[in-house]
Parts: sequence; structure tokens; C-alpha cells
Amino acid sequence: MSPAAGAGETRVLTATPPDFSVFRKRALLAGGAGFAILLAGLFLDPDQFFRSYLLGYSLWVGIALGCMGILMLQHLSGGAWGVVLRRILEAGTRTIPFLFVLFVPMLVGIRRLYPWADAKIVSADPLLQHKAAYLNPTGFTLRAVIYFAVWSGFAFLLTRWSDAQDRTRDPGLVDRLGKLSGAGIALYVLTMTFASVDWLMSLEPHWFSTLYGVFIVMGQTLAAMAFAILALAVLAGRPPLQGKIGSRHFHDLGKLLFAFVMIWSYFAFSQFLIIWAGNLPEEIPWYLKRLTGGWQWFGLALALLQFAFPFVLLLSARLKRNPRRLAQVAAFLLAMRLVDMAWMIGPAFHPGKLSLHWMDLAAPVALGGIWLSLFARFLQEKPLLPLGDPFLMESVDHVR
Repeated sequence: MSPAAGAGETRVLTATPPDFSVFRKRALLAGGAGFAILLAGLFLDPDQFFRSYLLGYSLWVGIALGCMGILMLQHLSGGAWGVVLRRILEAGTRTIPFLFVLFVPMLVGIRRLYPWADAKIVSADPLLQHKAAYLNPTGFTLRAVIYFAVWSGFAFLLTRWSDAQDRTRDPGLVDRLGKLSGAGIALYVLTMTFASVDWLMSLEPHWFSTLYGVFIVMGQTLAAMAFAILALAVLAGRPPLQGKIGSRHFHDLGKLLFAFVMIWSYFAFSQFLIIWAGNLPEEIPWYLKRLTGGWQWFGLALALLQFAFPFVLLLSARLKRNPRRLAQVAAFLLAMRLVDMAWMIGPAFHPGKLSLHWMDLAAPVALGGIWLSLFARFLQEKPLLPLGDPFLMESVDHVR
């Protein structure tokens, strides 16, 4: 491609960012309606409200954090594969500070969610007394502040330096973003490991798994990749990305989605195999609760529909090169991520008995509407491609 052609491409890409105001209003309306329904549920069944809220919150905070993880992976690895996703991932990452505000109901309902937060239960349980130095409301709150401070700090620097790259075309920012991302990935895995213990594993404080944190991180990454592909498929057929995103881009991203499905499955099966083979009384009850009373169908669905089914589909190069088909697989994986979270959270409150509540659907819709409205707001603030990235023209040429 000639320099003149490259300049022409850049001029096209500097057009005014797209307007997502209609989508934002609809998402906000859905979120507001969902929260109105949830507030009614709060008065009808406060315990269930906080359980459902945890389910919905875990899904959407996971997508936001997964966006940050993939964004840092792209900066660290370099190359053109992630350029077309950059703005989508940055918009998802920028929602992290706002998710701290949405975390407040978790603090309000801490004693309804976590046995270790109830002084009466702790006083009758020697193991909880032993763990009280870590599992206590004050520590839980302070650690959450630290997690969000770390995540928000990285989100701020990643987007700030990316904006500077667009303005200055400074090649040194590529190296700075790479170094930041190297440290960021390590801290993301570390802090999310602790957060997964606090928010999810401690629902059943007698149980533990050394693989749990990495398992949660991979689930978040898988969900974020599926969301990013779905968003890109919607945007690719509309200006200003129309003609700039082609089947080769989706083929590359489909291969990465396939890899994340494989890695998530590896950690899920490894955790199950080690605990099941060990058959220790401190560990095996976690799976027994989830493999009896109807919950076993959720487990079977995860094995078949979050691993086997997408695994077979994503083997097809033709499917990965078809934006519509790949988006359908991505949307399906997002739905299965909600099933996965329900399978991990629900049996902690209803062991050995399948129990689903209408608030389990209302909460993801409510929080999803708010999150998507924020996401769209951030996405429309910049051009949909990073104009200062040195791999931009290579990525645009990739469509041919």
C-alpha cells in the first residue's frame, strides 16, 4: 500500500466517533427497570436480593476485568491482532472505577452473604475463628478498596497513555505500555486471586482450592473475549469500521477465543480432578453440592456447552471467518458464563437442591444495563480505531 493510500485511510479513520446515544438510553432504561424490580425483591426477600446481586455483579465485573487483562496482553505481546479490539477493551476497562460504586450493596449485605461475617456463627465454629484474622468485615472492605484502587490505576494509565499515543504518535509509548502491562497482568492475577477468595470462595469458608483464583481469572478472560468479539461484529458492519474489519480479523480473534475456551476448560477440569481424586472431607463437599439435587445438570451443561460444543464449532476456520456465526458462538459463551456463575454461587445457599429465583435474572439485566450504558458512553468518546498505534495500518491491510 502506498503512503498516500495510508494517509487516506488515516483521514477516514479520524472521522467523528460514532453516536451510541440511542443504545445508551435503551441500556440505561433496561438497567433502571431491572433495578426497580430488584428493589421490590429487596423488600420481599432481602437474602435472595443480595445473593442474586452477587451473581449479576460477578458476571459484569468479570467482563470489565477481563477486558483489562486482554488489553494488557495485547500491549505486552504487540502485533496487529488486538488493534481492532483496542477501543472496545479500553471502554470496558474504563468502567472499573464505576463498578466500585456498584460494589457498595455487597458491603451492605455482607452478613446475609457470608457466614464468617455473622458473629454468632463464628463463635460456634473453631475453623472460622481461626480464619477470622483474614475473613472479617473490616478486612473484606479494606481489601476491596485496594483491589479497585489497583485496577482503576492501571485502567487510568492504560487509557491515558493510549490517548497520548494518538495525539503524539510517540513510538516510545509502545514500550511504556508494554512494561506497564507486564506488571499489570501479574498484579491483576494476584489481586483477582484474593478477590475471588473474598467474594466467592468464602461463601463456603470451610472449602479451599489453590487453583480457584486462576480458574476465575480465565473465566473472566473468556467472557471478555466473547463480549469483545460480539461488540466488534456489531460495529464492523457500520461506519466508520465498515470495510476496515474483515474475515481475517475475525479468524484471528476466533482462534484466540478457541484458546481461551481450552485454557478455561483445562483449569476447570484440573481443579475437579485433583479434588475428586483426593476425596478429602474439607474439599469434596463443594463438588458434591454441585453434582446432586438438580445442580448436576448445570455442571453437565458447562462441560458440554461451555467446552465441548464451542470447541467443536471453533475448530472450523470457515465459522471463525464468518462474523455473524462467530458472534453467535460468542453470545452463547456469554450466556454460559452466567450459568457458570450460577453453578458456583447457588449451591452455597441451596446445597443439594436446585433453586432458581426471578431475581437471578433481574440482577444481571439491571447491572448489565448500567454497565453497557457506561461502556457505550466511553466507546463513543474516541475514534473506534487507535490512530497512533504503529500496527494500525498493518491491521487495516489485514482486511484484504
